[in-house]
Amino acid sequence: MTQQELGLVTKDTLCHVCFKPLIQAYKERVADQSVENSSIIMEQFYNELTNGQKALFSFQVYYNHAIKSLLEFYWWSAYFMAQPKIWLAIKAGLKYFEGDRMLNILENVEVTLKKSNHPISLNGFHVIREDMMHDENLLASISLLRTAFDEAAAETLQIINDRIQNNLHEFIEV
Repeated sequence: MTQQELGLVTKDTLCHVCFKPLIQAYKERVADQSVENSSIIMEQFYNELTNGQKALFSFQVYYNHAIKSLLEFYWWSAYFMAQPKIWLAIKAGLKYFEGDRMLNILENVEVTLKKSNHPISLNGFHVIREDMMHDENLLASISLLRTAFDEAAAETLQIINDRIQNNLHEFIEV
Protein backbone atom coordinates (compact mmCIF):
# COMPACT_ATOMS: atom_id res chain seq x y z
CA MET A 1 0.00 0.00 0.00
CA THR A 2 1.34 3.42 -0.87
CA GLN A 3 1.44 6.28 1.62
CA GLN A 4 -1.17 8.06 -0.52
CA GLU A 5 -3.54 5.06 -0.42
CA LEU A 6 -3.03 4.82 3.32
CA GLY A 7 -3.97 8.49 3.64
CA LEU A 8 -7.37 7.73 2.12
CA VAL A 9 -8.16 4.97 4.61
CA THR A 10 -10.37 5.94 7.53
CA LYS A 11 -9.71 4.56 10.98
CA ASP A 12 -13.05 2.75 10.90
CA THR A 13 -12.11 0.78 7.78
CA LEU A 14 -8.55 -0.24 8.71
CA CYS A 15 -9.68 -3.72 9.69
CA HIS A 16 -11.37 -4.30 6.34
CA VAL A 17 -8.57 -2.72 4.29
CA CYS A 18 -5.93 -4.88 5.98
CA PHE A 19 -7.97 -8.07 5.79
CA LYS A 20 -8.93 -7.80 2.11
CA PRO A 21 -5.47 -8.56 0.64
CA LEU A 22 -4.97 -11.39 3.13
CA ILE A 23 -8.16 -13.20 2.17
CA GLN A 24 -7.49 -12.63 -1.52
CA ALA A 25 -4.01 -14.13 -1.22
CA TYR A 26 -5.38 -17.06 0.75
CA LYS A 27 -8.16 -17.76 -1.77
CA GLU A 28 -5.67 -17.64 -4.66
CA ARG A 29 -3.44 -20.20 -2.97
CA VAL A 30 -6.31 -22.54 -2.12
CA ALA A 31 -7.81 -22.27 -5.61
CA ASP A 32 -4.58 -23.61 -7.11
CA GLN A 33 -4.59 -26.71 -4.90
CA SER A 34 -6.58 -29.87 -4.47
CA VAL A 35 -9.11 -30.16 -1.65
CA GLU A 36 -6.85 -32.66 0.14
CA ASN A 37 -4.09 -30.05 0.39
CA SER A 38 -6.28 -27.15 1.55
CA SER A 39 -5.54 -27.55 5.27
CA ILE A 40 -1.80 -27.74 4.55
CA ILE A 41 -2.01 -24.64 2.34
CA MET A 42 -3.97 -22.78 5.01
CA GLU A 43 -1.43 -23.64 7.68
CA GLN A 44 1.50 -22.60 5.46
CA PHE A 45 -0.23 -19.35 4.59
CA TYR A 46 -1.08 -18.64 8.23
CA ASN A 47 2.49 -19.31 9.38
CA GLU A 48 3.81 -16.69 6.93
CA LEU A 49 1.74 -13.92 8.52
CA THR A 50 2.86 -11.53 11.24
CA ASN A 51 1.26 -11.96 14.65
CA GLY A 52 -1.07 -9.05 13.93
CA GLN A 53 -2.06 -10.46 10.55
CA LYS A 54 -2.71 -13.88 12.12
CA ALA A 55 -4.98 -12.30 14.71
CA LEU A 56 -6.82 -10.25 12.10
CA PHE A 57 -7.14 -13.09 9.60
CA SER A 58 -8.48 -15.67 12.04
CA PHE A 59 -10.98 -13.33 13.67
CA GLN A 60 -12.22 -11.80 10.42
CA VAL A 61 -12.75 -15.16 8.73
CA TYR A 62 -14.96 -16.20 11.64
CA TYR A 63 -16.65 -12.83 12.07
CA ASN A 64 -17.51 -12.35 8.39
CA HIS A 65 -19.39 -15.66 8.39
CA ALA A 66 -20.91 -15.54 11.88
CA ILE A 67 -22.32 -12.01 11.62
CA LYS A 68 -24.71 -12.91 8.78
CA SER A 69 -27.48 -14.55 10.82
CA LEU A 70 -28.29 -16.63 13.88
CA LEU A 71 -28.03 -19.86 11.88
CA GLU A 72 -24.69 -18.83 10.39
CA PHE A 73 -23.39 -17.84 13.83
CA TYR A 74 -24.36 -21.27 15.14
CA TRP A 75 -23.01 -23.30 12.23
CA TRP A 76 -19.71 -21.48 11.76
CA SER A 77 -19.06 -21.59 15.49
CA ALA A 78 -19.65 -25.35 15.50
CA TYR A 79 -17.59 -25.81 12.32
CA PHE A 80 -14.59 -23.86 13.57
CA MET A 81 -14.81 -25.41 17.04
CA ALA A 82 -14.56 -28.82 15.32
CA GLN A 83 -11.17 -27.64 14.05
CA PRO A 84 -9.24 -27.03 17.29
CA LYS A 85 -6.28 -25.24 15.66
CA ILE A 86 -8.58 -22.76 13.95
CA TRP A 87 -10.79 -22.25 17.01
CA LEU A 88 -7.71 -21.61 19.16
CA ALA A 89 -6.39 -19.18 16.53
CA ILE A 90 -9.66 -17.22 16.59
CA LYS A 91 -9.50 -16.97 20.38
CA ALA A 92 -5.77 -16.14 20.26
CA GLY A 93 -6.58 -13.35 17.81
CA LEU A 94 -9.04 -11.86 20.26
CA LYS A 95 -6.43 -12.12 23.03
CA TYR A 96 -3.93 -10.34 20.78
CA PHE A 97 -6.38 -7.49 20.24
CA GLU A 98 -7.48 -7.57 23.89
CA GLY A 99 -11.05 -8.13 22.74
CA ASP A 100 -11.99 -9.64 26.09
CA ARG A 101 -15.73 -9.16 25.73
CA MET A 102 -15.88 -11.02 22.42
CA LEU A 103 -13.45 -13.67 23.67
CA ASN A 104 -15.75 -14.33 26.61
CA ILE A 105 -18.68 -14.77 24.22
CA LEU A 106 -16.75 -17.31 22.14
CA GLU A 107 -15.75 -19.21 25.26
CA ASN A 108 -19.42 -19.36 26.24
CA VAL A 109 -20.30 -20.57 22.74
CA GLU A 110 -17.73 -23.33 23.18
CA VAL A 111 -19.19 -24.38 26.54
CA THR A 112 -22.71 -24.36 25.09
CA LEU A 113 -21.75 -26.45 22.06
CA LYS A 114 -19.82 -28.94 24.15
CA LYS A 115 -22.81 -29.35 26.49
CA SER A 116 -24.87 -30.19 23.41
CA ASN A 117 -22.30 -32.80 22.37
CA HIS A 118 -21.18 -31.01 19.23
CA PRO A 119 -18.23 -32.60 17.45
CA ILE A 120 -14.75 -31.47 18.46
CA SER A 121 -13.24 -32.64 15.18
CA LEU A 122 -14.32 -32.76 11.56
CA ASN A 123 -14.46 -36.55 11.75
CA GLY A 124 -18.14 -37.24 12.07
CA PHE A 125 -19.05 -33.57 11.64
CA HIS A 126 -22.62 -33.69 10.36
CA VAL A 127 -23.94 -30.47 11.88
CA ILE A 128 -26.42 -28.61 9.72
CA ARG A 129 -27.67 -25.11 10.37
CA GLU A 130 -31.20 -26.24 11.18
CA ASP A 131 -30.04 -28.64 13.95
CA MET A 132 -30.27 -25.82 16.42
CA MET A 133 -33.95 -25.29 15.66
CA HIS A 134 -34.76 -28.79 16.98
CA ASP A 135 -33.22 -28.22 20.41
CA GLU A 136 -35.00 -25.56 22.49
CA ASN A 137 -32.21 -25.22 25.06
CA LEU A 138 -29.54 -24.91 22.40
CA LEU A 139 -31.62 -22.40 20.46
CA ALA A 140 -32.20 -20.28 23.56
CA SER A 141 -28.52 -20.35 24.57
CA ILE A 142 -27.18 -19.63 21.09
CA SER A 143 -29.76 -16.84 20.60
CA LEU A 144 -28.55 -15.12 23.78
CA LEU A 145 -24.94 -15.53 22.73
CA ARG A 146 -25.70 -14.19 19.26
CA THR A 147 -27.31 -11.10 20.81
CA ALA A 148 -24.20 -10.59 22.93
CA PHE A 149 -22.04 -11.15 19.82
CA ASP A 150 -23.98 -8.49 17.92
CA GLU A 151 -23.68 -6.06 20.83
CA ALA A 152 -19.93 -6.65 21.15
CA ALA A 153 -19.19 -6.52 17.43
CA ALA A 154 -18.82 -2.74 17.00
CA GLU A 155 -16.68 -2.46 20.13
CA THR A 156 -14.46 -5.34 18.99
CA LEU A 157 -13.99 -3.89 15.51
CA GLN A 158 -13.09 -0.54 17.09
CA ILE A 159 -10.50 -2.24 19.31
CA ILE A 160 -9.04 -3.96 16.25
CA ASN A 161 -8.98 -0.73 14.24
CA ASP A 162 -7.23 1.07 17.12
CA ARG A 163 -4.62 -1.67 17.39
CA ILE A 164 -3.98 -1.58 13.64
CA GLN A 165 -3.68 2.19 13.63
CA ASN A 166 -1.13 2.07 16.45
CA ASN A 167 0.83 -0.84 14.94
CA LEU A 168 0.57 -0.44 11.16
CA HIS A 169 3.85 -2.32 10.59
CA GLU A 170 2.17 -5.49 11.94
CA PHE A 171 -0.58 -5.36 9.33
CA ILE A 172 0.48 -3.62 6.14
CA GLU A 173 3.57 -2.73 4.17
CA VAL A 174 3.64 0.94 3.25
